[in-house]
Amino acid sequence: MNQLKAWIDEHFKGDPIIWAIVILLSLFSILVVYSATGTLAYKTAGGNTELYLFRHSFLVFLSLFVMWLAHKIPYRKYALYARLFMYLSIPLLLFTYLFGSNINEANRWLTIPVINQAFQPSDLAKLSLIAALAAMLATKQRNIKDFAGTFLPIMLSIGLICGLIGLANMSTAILLLMTCLLIMFIGRVPVKFIGLVVLIGIIGLGGAVLFGQRGDTFLSRIEDFRESKVDDSKIPFQAEQSFIAIATGGVTGKGPGNSEQRNSLPHPYSDFIYAIIIEEYGLIGGATVLFLYLALLYRGMRIVVNSNKAFGGLLSAGLSFALVIQALVNMAVAVGLGPITGLPLPLLSMGGTSLVFTGTALGIILSVSRGDHQDEASAAAAEMPKTSNRLRTA
Repeated sequence: MNQLKAWIDEHFKGDPIIWAIVILLSLFSILVVYSATGTLAYKTAGGNTELYLFRHSFLVFLSLFVMWLAHKIPYRKYALYARLFMYLSIPLLLFTYLFGSNINEANRWLTIPVINQAFQPSDLAKLSLIAALAAMLATKQRNIKDFAGTFLPIMLSIGLICGLIGLANMSTAILLLMTCLLIMFIGRVPVKFIGLVVLIGIIGLGGAVLFGQRGDTFLSRIEDFRESKVDDSKIPFQAEQSFIAIATGGVTGKGPGNSEQRNSLPHPYSDFIYAIIIEEYGLIGGATVLFLYLALLYRGMRIVVNSNKAFGGLLSAGLSFALVIQALVNMAVAVGLGPITGLPLPLLSMGGTSLVFTGTALGIILSVSRGDHQDEASAAAAEMPKTSNRLRTA
């Protein structure tokens, strides 16, 4: 038993609570997605319900492996990687908008030729922008009020990437802008500069609505949500089916695999998986999932408080906010507290490369949680021989 504990302590470092939350949600995801994809399997895979089970399970364990690899890399190296991938994501986003695969009237996907796997460059852009913004703010803390040298590069990076994402995926662009604003606030950026980013963001996203591919859909969803609050007969079909799933779930739910709304609810395995969770596991299951995400945010903020380096704190804060805000928006949509967005629930929804990017983000957070402590331990170990020599000399 002691050997097992020693092996775990050696190979799985960082915040143990985050490890536990992520593993618990990942395993729960396999169970819920298997239940939610039953109808999809009969429609697309000839009734082979195990196809999506094995495919999703493989991606879940792949994301956990990627998280483990990412947490082994010293987090300071991500400052260099972030800028490189941020610059790479700009032409990728532009190329995707012009020539990417068109799904649901939006070019969001690129297909990797050799492995024939599609991915969204917006996932790469989001992760790299958050890390690059944390690096830029950390290195400019002494000149944080310098407009030309500090703020202008930050403003251009945020505006360009959020604008390009907004052309095809407005909800992701808005959430990324909100996350960047929170990082800037934590990074002591003057309020007037933050206000300028808000203004530029409104102008940029407004342009994306007018000239992008999803502008009409974005506006219609907001209008549908507003009208549904006035007239129940105008509730969108997706929202109506989600409400039925939640209402029939009750306190304890119908039990695993007993969902009925998965047969009529669009995308029950991704966009509306939270409704399926409540239907099968009740309000108790829904509240438990919500608590786990809030606990993940709390542990991420604890890392910020305990970090003795600005980059580590800002990086952990940005990635934690990005994951948990997206989760809260997804859950809010399912229960009728916001317009339909199409955002998946991180760690739980069925996905492809998005699961890998989520695992990378969590691995970076874990790297931050262990990085400063390792530096302190190394410094202390290096100081011990010097102290001993001084004592001998004395």
